[in-house]
Amino acid sequence: MTANDLSPILSLRQIRKVYGSLEVLHGIDLDVRAGEVVALLGENGAGKSTLSKIISGAVQPTSGTMTWFGAPYAPATPRAAMDAGLGMIHQELKLLPQLSIAENVFVGRYLTKAGRVDRQAMEERAHAGLQRLGLDVSPRRLVEGLSTAKQQLIEIAKAMTLNARLLILDEPTAALGGEETQLLFRQIERLKADGVGIIYISHRLEEIRQIADRIVVMRDGAKVQEFDTGDVPVRTIVEAMVGRSLDRMFPAIPAPSDDVMLEVRGLSSPFGTFRNIDFAVKRGEVFGIAGLVGAGRTELVRAITGADPIATGDVVLDGKVITPRSPRDAIRNGVVLVPEDRKLQGLVLEHSITENIGYANFDAVSKTGWMTSKRLNQFADGYIKKFGVKGRGEQNAGELSGGNQQKVVLAKWLARNPKVVVLDEPTRGIDVGARSSIYDTIMELARQGIAVIVVSSDLEEVLGVSNRIMVMAQGKQAGILDRKDANDVSVMELATI
Repeated sequence: MTANDLSPILSLRQIRKVYGSLEVLHGIDLDVRAGEVVALLGENGAGKSTLSKIISGAVQPTSGTMTWFGAPYAPATPRAAMDAGLGMIHQELKLLPQLSIAENVFVGRYLTKAGRVDRQAMEERAHAGLQRLGLDVSPRRLVEGLSTAKQQLIEIAKAMTLNARLLILDEPTAALGGEETQLLFRQIERLKADGVGIIYISHRLEEIRQIADRIVVMRDGAKVQEFDTGDVPVRTIVEAMVGRSLDRMFPAIPAPSDDVMLEVRGLSSPFGTFRNIDFAVKRGEVFGIAGLVGAGRTELVRAITGADPIATGDVVLDGKVITPRSPRDAIRNGVVLVPEDRKLQGLVLEHSITENIGYANFDAVSKTGWMTSKRLNQFADGYIKKFGVKGRGEQNAGELSGGNQQKVVLAKWLARNPKVVVLDEPTRGIDVGARSSIYDTIMELARQGIAVIVVSSDLEEVLGVSNRIMVMAQGKQAGILDRKDANDVSVMELATI
């Protein structure tokens, strides 16, 4: 008997959601059966997250009905959904940094023994879950300071311990490399074999063919197409998502200058996260950095941009040693970083788009030491239009979609006319349409003679946008590949040495 022969464990009928005069979900029907993976796809703003929040009890529908194992289902809170047997892994990390890994895995449901918290049992179970996902780290370690990728694996391990009958995975691999993703897929296969239903949301469309049994595509709050198999060409999925034909995913890459803009000479971290790194980036070159989680990619670019300390080595810009000791040093010299976590490190979510752009450009907006609202608004509005941000200047950054938030981060730094732009996971959690716009921006920077460094866990992405690719493995520089020599196999061979 296949999953399609079984009655749904979860059924949604005519689910609608209205905010004021705006209807964001238009009568959604959805079934999920035991032991199957339903991929829920669509651009940012398509309604996927709202629908997931309704299923998981975080948002109440305006109308429509749900059933869970044939009985009426209407969770008033996420806790009610969890108690019913539904778990959700959120795209935005929700860990508590001052608690240990084990405490985070079992937060709100601590294991007890004889009336006391059983820390040993929690640590053993948390460690076992993390090891299954390829993360060998002490469960007693605080979450604070862990990389985004490691935090994502902890979120996944947390959901795996729920013994849920249905899991919603929202961009679970967005911060993961290929090896970590395959470990997760093996866990998903085990869950399927145990009869767990899974709703899988991802912008990495190639992985959908590996993991999904069915595909549901949403656009503008409506379900527009459903495929009875996961083996659907990416182009077909993309065209269903965007409602138009898509000629190509990646734009043409311009040829760089022969002049070197940035050099990294013998750079090492005081924490041992990277060692003896040497490379150069030319004017107008897009230089990719690839590697598995824990390879030291993010730590390296944070050091280059002054966000993390440097033990030995130099950063040389346009022939001059600048070796930044702080982000301010790097910014003053024309080196800027678009960080991997735009919500935590790139934006002040509770402040407006205009304010966020202004924070990085006070010297340009207030050249005399005084700044007026009119001048700030004019300055920010120009960059909002230039980068196609879909939002008003006075709107809070936290209200924007992931793609538009990333455009704001790009706008605030590119307004400074930098010499070097470092992009760490530039399209993490961003839909296909917004990705295309960001890729176009990267190529425009290169055409202007700016040196661009792109760090990405998405191998297709780093291959698609880079003139050359440096591969890192366990904190070391494993090799640098020219575009003509770089492919999935050559990169992974270096990444796993």
